[in-house]
Amino acid sequence: MSATRLAVIGWPVDHSRSPAMHNAALVAVGLSDWEFQLLPVPPEKFVDCIAGLRDDDFRGASVTIPHKETTVGLVDRLSDRAQAIGAVNTLIFEASGELVGDNTDAPGFIASLPAAPLPGSTAMVLGAGGVAHAVVWALRDCGVEVKIWNRTAARAEQLAKRFEATAVESAQPAQMLVNCTAAGLEGDPFASLPLSPEQLADYRVVADVVYHGGPGALLEAAAAAGAETADGIEMLVQQGAIAFEQWTGVAAPVDVMRAAAVAG
Repeated sequence: MSATRLAVIGWPVDHSRSPAMHNAALVAVGLSDWEFQLLPVPPEKFVDCIAGLRDDDFRGASVTIPHKETTVGLVDRLSDRAQAIGAVNTLIFEASGELVGDNTDAPGFIASLPAAPLPGSTAMVLGAGGVAHAVVWALRDCGVEVKIWNRTAARAEQLAKRFEATAVESAQPAQMLVNCTAAGLEGDPFASLPLSPEQLADYRVVADVVYHGGPGALLEAAAAAGAETADGIEMLVQQGAIAFEQWTGVAAPVDVMRAAAVAG
Protein backbone atom coordinates (compact mmCIF):
# COMPACT_ATOMS: atom_id res chain seq x y z
CA MET A 1 0.00 0.00 0.00
CA SER A 2 1.42 3.36 -1.01
CA ALA A 3 1.96 6.12 1.53
CA THR A 4 -0.36 9.08 1.83
CA ARG A 5 1.77 11.96 0.69
CA LEU A 6 2.26 15.59 1.61
CA ALA A 7 4.80 18.00 0.14
CA VAL A 8 6.25 21.47 0.03
CA ILE A 9 6.42 22.95 -3.47
CA GLY A 10 8.77 25.80 -4.33
CA TRP A 11 11.74 26.95 -6.38
CA PRO A 12 14.24 26.69 -4.82
CA VAL A 13 13.04 24.58 -1.90
CA ASP A 14 16.03 22.52 -0.75
CA HIS A 15 16.49 24.81 2.27
CA SER A 16 12.97 24.13 3.59
CA ARG A 17 12.58 22.74 7.09
CA SER A 18 9.00 21.68 6.44
CA PRO A 19 9.83 18.01 5.68
CA ALA A 20 11.71 17.58 8.96
CA MET A 21 8.96 19.38 10.86
CA HIS A 22 6.00 17.55 9.35
CA ASN A 23 7.59 14.10 9.24
CA ALA A 24 8.40 14.41 12.95
CA ALA A 25 4.78 15.40 13.57
CA LEU A 26 3.43 12.47 11.54
CA VAL A 27 5.53 10.03 13.57
CA ALA A 28 4.46 11.66 16.83
CA VAL A 29 0.75 11.20 16.11
CA GLY A 30 1.13 7.67 14.77
CA LEU A 31 0.59 8.33 11.06
CA SER A 32 3.42 6.04 9.99
CA ASP A 33 1.90 5.48 6.54
CA TRP A 34 2.14 9.19 5.69
CA GLU A 35 5.20 11.01 4.35
CA PHE A 36 6.11 14.63 3.61
CA GLN A 37 8.55 15.39 0.79
CA LEU A 38 10.27 18.18 -1.10
CA LEU A 39 8.97 19.06 -4.56
CA PRO A 40 11.31 21.50 -6.32
CA VAL A 41 9.24 22.87 -9.20
CA PRO A 42 10.29 25.77 -11.46
CA PRO A 43 7.61 28.28 -12.46
CA GLU A 44 7.29 26.97 -16.00
CA LYS A 45 6.34 23.50 -14.72
CA PHE A 46 4.14 24.53 -11.82
CA VAL A 47 0.74 24.33 -13.55
CA ASP A 48 1.49 20.82 -14.82
CA CYS A 49 2.73 19.83 -11.35
CA ILE A 50 -0.54 20.80 -9.68
CA ALA A 51 -2.52 18.93 -12.33
CA GLY A 52 -0.36 15.85 -11.71
CA LEU A 53 -0.83 15.99 -7.95
CA ARG A 54 -4.59 15.80 -8.45
CA ASP A 55 -4.15 12.37 -10.04
CA ASP A 56 -1.75 11.05 -7.40
CA ASP A 57 -2.09 10.06 -3.75
CA PHE A 58 -1.45 13.50 -2.28
CA ARG A 59 -3.52 14.75 0.64
CA GLY A 60 -2.02 18.23 0.84
CA ALA A 61 0.88 20.53 0.08
CA SER A 62 2.57 23.65 1.31
CA VAL A 63 3.27 26.22 -1.39
CA THR A 64 6.20 28.60 -1.11
CA ILE A 65 8.16 31.10 -3.20
CA PRO A 66 7.54 31.85 -6.06
CA HIS A 67 4.20 30.05 -6.47
CA LYS A 68 1.88 31.49 -3.80
CA GLU A 69 0.09 33.99 -6.02
CA THR A 70 -0.04 31.74 -9.10
CA THR A 71 -1.78 29.03 -7.08
CA VAL A 72 -4.84 31.24 -6.58
CA GLY A 73 -5.99 30.53 -10.13
CA LEU A 74 -5.35 26.79 -10.02
CA VAL A 75 -7.69 25.61 -7.26
CA ASP A 76 -11.37 24.73 -7.25
CA ARG A 77 -12.14 26.75 -4.14
CA LEU A 78 -10.39 29.38 -2.05
CA SER A 79 -10.85 29.95 1.66
CA ASP A 80 -12.16 33.40 2.49
CA ARG A 81 -8.77 34.56 3.77
CA ALA A 82 -6.85 33.16 0.77
CA GLN A 83 -9.22 34.98 -1.54
CA ALA A 84 -8.85 38.21 0.42
CA ILE A 85 -5.06 37.92 0.59
CA GLY A 86 -4.60 36.91 -3.03
CA ALA A 87 -2.06 34.21 -2.19
CA VAL A 88 -2.20 30.50 -1.29
CA ASN A 89 0.36 28.67 0.84
CA THR A 90 -1.67 25.55 1.68
CA LEU A 91 -3.38 23.08 -0.64
CA ILE A 92 -5.91 20.53 0.62
CA PHE A 93 -6.86 17.66 -1.68
CA GLU A 94 -10.37 16.69 -0.56
CA ALA A 95 -11.69 13.12 -0.83
CA SER A 96 -14.33 14.49 -3.22
CA GLY A 97 -11.59 15.49 -5.65
CA GLU A 98 -11.95 19.19 -4.90
CA LEU A 99 -8.70 21.14 -4.53
CA VAL A 100 -8.94 23.82 -1.85
CA GLY A 101 -6.48 26.69 -1.41
CA ASP A 102 -5.96 28.32 1.97
CA ASN A 103 -3.50 30.77 3.49
CA THR A 104 -2.18 29.72 6.89
CA ASP A 105 0.63 32.30 6.76
CA ALA A 106 -1.75 34.97 8.08
CA PRO A 107 -2.94 33.25 11.28
CA GLY A 108 0.49 31.64 11.68
CA PHE A 109 2.13 35.06 11.69
CA ILE A 110 -0.23 36.42 14.34
CA ALA A 111 0.30 33.30 16.48
CA SER A 112 4.09 33.72 16.25
CA LEU A 113 4.07 37.19 17.83
CA PRO A 114 4.82 37.80 21.52
CA ALA A 115 1.26 39.15 21.89
CA ALA A 116 -1.68 39.74 19.57
CA PRO A 117 -1.56 43.21 17.94
CA LEU A 118 -3.98 45.71 19.39
CA PRO A 119 -6.50 47.61 17.25
CA GLY A 120 -5.16 51.08 16.50
CA SER A 121 -1.52 50.06 16.92
CA THR A 122 0.97 50.65 14.09
CA ALA A 123 3.21 48.43 12.00
CA MET A 124 5.93 48.97 9.41
CA VAL A 125 6.12 46.15 6.85
CA LEU A 126 9.17 45.69 4.63
CA GLY A 127 8.45 43.88 1.36
CA ALA A 128 5.45 43.35 -0.92
CA GLY A 129 5.60 39.69 -2.01
CA GLY A 130 3.28 36.79 -1.25
CA VAL A 131 4.11 36.55 2.44
CA ALA A 132 3.78 40.33 2.81
CA HIS A 133 0.24 40.04 1.43
CA ALA A 134 -0.59 37.60 4.23
CA VAL A 135 1.11 39.67 6.91
CA VAL A 136 -0.53 42.95 5.87
CA TRP A 137 -3.96 41.32 5.63
CA ALA A 138 -3.52 39.72 9.06
CA LEU A 139 -2.46 43.01 10.63
CA ARG A 140 -5.28 44.97 9.01
CA ASP A 141 -7.71 42.25 10.13
CA CYS A 142 -6.53 42.97 13.69
CA GLY A 143 -7.20 46.69 13.20
CA VAL A 144 -3.53 47.69 12.89
CA GLU A 145 -2.49 50.75 10.88
CA VAL A 146 0.10 49.53 8.36
CA LYS A 147 2.82 51.25 6.37
CA ILE A 148 4.60 49.37 3.58
CA TRP A 149 8.03 49.81 2.03
CA ASN A 150 9.31 47.86 -0.95
CA ARG A 151 12.40 48.27 -3.07
CA THR A 152 10.06 48.60 -6.07
CA ALA A 153 7.77 51.41 -4.94
CA ALA A 154 4.97 50.50 -7.34
CA ARG A 155 4.53 47.11 -5.67
CA ALA A 156 4.29 48.74 -2.24
CA GLU A 157 1.66 51.12 -3.59
CA GLN A 158 -0.33 48.27 -5.12
CA LEU A 159 -0.28 46.27 -1.89
CA ALA A 160 -1.17 49.32 0.19
CA LYS A 161 -4.15 50.11 -2.03
CA ARG A 162 -5.43 46.54 -1.78
CA PHE A 163 -5.49 46.53 2.02
CA GLU A 164 -6.09 50.19 2.83
CA ALA A 165 -2.54 50.68 4.08
CA THR A 166 0.04 53.38 3.28
CA ALA A 167 3.05 53.03 0.99
CA VAL A 168 6.16 54.87 2.17
CA GLU A 169 9.59 55.57 0.69
CA SER A 170 11.57 54.72 3.82
CA ALA A 171 11.07 52.88 7.10
CA GLN A 172 8.91 54.82 9.53
CA PRO A 173 8.73 54.51 13.35
CA ALA A 174 5.93 52.19 14.52
CA GLN A 175 5.11 49.83 17.34
CA MET A 176 6.01 46.82 15.19
CA LEU A 177 8.46 46.17 12.34
CA VAL A 178 7.98 43.14 10.10
CA ASN A 179 10.63 42.05 7.60
CA CYS A 180 8.98 40.20 4.70
CA THR A 181 12.01 40.47 2.40
CA ALA A 182 14.85 37.97 1.87
CA ALA A 183 17.31 40.37 3.50
CA GLY A 184 19.62 38.48 5.80
CA LEU A 185 19.47 35.12 4.06
CA GLU A 186 22.95 35.91 2.83
CA GLY A 187 25.17 38.67 4.15
CA ASP A 188 24.28 41.83 6.03
CA PRO A 189 20.49 42.43 6.10
CA PHE A 190 20.98 46.17 6.56
CA ALA A 191 22.70 46.39 3.17
CA SER A 192 19.31 45.98 1.48
CA LEU A 193 16.88 47.30 4.09
CA PRO A 194 15.86 50.97 4.43
CA LEU A 195 17.00 51.33 8.03
CA SER A 196 20.06 51.06 10.25
CA PRO A 197 20.54 48.93 13.39
CA GLU A 198 20.17 52.10 15.46
CA GLN A 199 16.68 52.72 14.05
CA LEU A 200 15.44 49.42 15.50
CA ALA A 201 15.00 51.27 18.79
CA ASP A 202 11.95 52.87 17.12
CA TYR A 203 10.02 49.56 17.43
CA ARG A 204 8.67 47.59 20.39
CA VAL A 205 8.43 44.35 18.42
CA VAL A 206 10.55 43.24 15.45
CA ALA A 207 9.45 40.18 13.46
CA ASP A 208 11.43 38.50 10.70
CA VAL A 209 9.53 36.01 8.55
CA VAL A 210 12.84 34.72 7.13
CA TYR A 211 14.25 31.83 9.13
CA HIS A 212 17.91 31.15 9.78
CA GLY A 213 20.01 28.70 11.79
CA GLY A 214 19.54 31.14 14.68
CA PRO A 215 17.91 34.52 15.25
CA GLY A 216 19.81 36.17 12.39
CA ALA A 217 21.52 39.55 12.34
CA LEU A 218 18.29 41.58 12.14
CA LEU A 219 16.72 40.06 15.24
CA GLU A 220 20.01 40.07 17.13
CA ALA A 221 20.28 43.81 16.51
CA ALA A 222 16.62 44.28 17.44
CA ALA A 223 17.07 42.46 20.74
CA ALA A 224 20.16 44.55 21.46
CA ALA A 225 18.03 47.66 20.84
CA GLY A 226 15.51 46.48 23.44
CA ALA A 227 12.77 45.15 21.15
CA GLU A 228 10.83 41.93 21.60
CA THR A 229 11.40 39.61 18.64
CA ALA A 230 9.56 36.98 16.64
CA ASP A 231 11.45 34.76 14.22
CA GLY A 232 10.54 32.98 11.02
CA ILE A 233 10.89 29.53 12.58
CA GLU A 234 7.98 30.22 14.92
CA MET A 235 5.85 31.48 12.04
CA LEU A 236 6.79 28.34 10.07
CA VAL A 237 5.71 26.18 13.00
CA GLN A 238 2.44 27.98 13.65
CA GLN A 239 1.29 28.09 10.03
CA GLY A 240 2.43 24.48 9.59
CA ALA A 241 0.43 23.35 12.60
CA ILE A 242 -2.75 24.78 11.09
CA ALA A 243 -2.05 23.07 7.76
CA PHE A 244 -1.19 19.76 9.49
CA GLU A 245 -4.59 19.69 11.18
CA GLN A 246 -6.35 20.52 7.91
CA TRP A 247 -4.59 17.64 6.14
CA THR A 248 -4.77 14.97 8.82
CA GLY A 249 -7.72 15.88 11.03
CA VAL A 250 -5.40 15.33 14.00
CA ALA A 251 -4.25 17.93 16.54
CA ALA A 252 -0.77 19.12 15.63
CA PRO A 253 2.05 18.28 18.10
CA VAL A 254 3.37 21.84 18.10
CA ASP A 255 6.28 21.24 20.49
CA VAL A 256 7.51 18.34 18.35
CA MET A 257 7.20 20.44 15.21
CA ARG A 258 9.11 23.33 16.79
CA ALA A 259 11.96 21.10 17.95
CA ALA A 260 12.27 19.51 14.51
CA ALA A 261 12.14 22.86 12.73
CA VAL A 262 14.82 24.35 14.98
CA ALA A 263 17.05 21.29 14.49
CA GLY A 264 16.57 21.60 10.73
